[in-house]
Amino acid sequence: MKLDFWQVTEDPVETVVALIARRVADAGERLLVVSQDEAQRVGIARALWQAGPESFLANGAADAAGAERQPILLAADCTPANGATHLVLADGIFRETEGFSRVFLLFSADGAPAARAAWRAQDDRSDVTRAYYEQQGGRWVKKA
Repeated sequence: MKLDFWQVTEDPVETVVALIARRVADAGERLLVVSQDEAQRVGIARALWQAGPESFLANGAADAAGAERQPILLAADCTPANGATHLVLADGIFRETEGFSRVFLLFSADGAPAARAAWRAQDDRSDVTRAYYEQQGGRWVKKA
């Protein structure tokens, strides 16, 4: 599994999720976006639908009818009802991520200590490849 730590400092989380979602969709993969905060999920859904005049990103809520058909699913937990292989932890809380090929943990500066703890918790896992990204001047830069 590839585990990416993205420290969000310049853009709103909703914008970052839309960026990741576009890349995942363009690769033909399905995505699960997890946040315990319902208001954040609503904001992310809005950002995905408004990703561009002709390039909206179809999405739906995990508790809605037809959730299994959605290419991008928003949920409060890590159950990929849509068969997602990619996971965004949008609320900065690290959770068990078995079964996903790629996981993105988005966290703020305030969430950095918890993200460091999650990073260290992966030290002995040979099946996990970690990377750390931060925003610099509007661009995402890989640091580790």
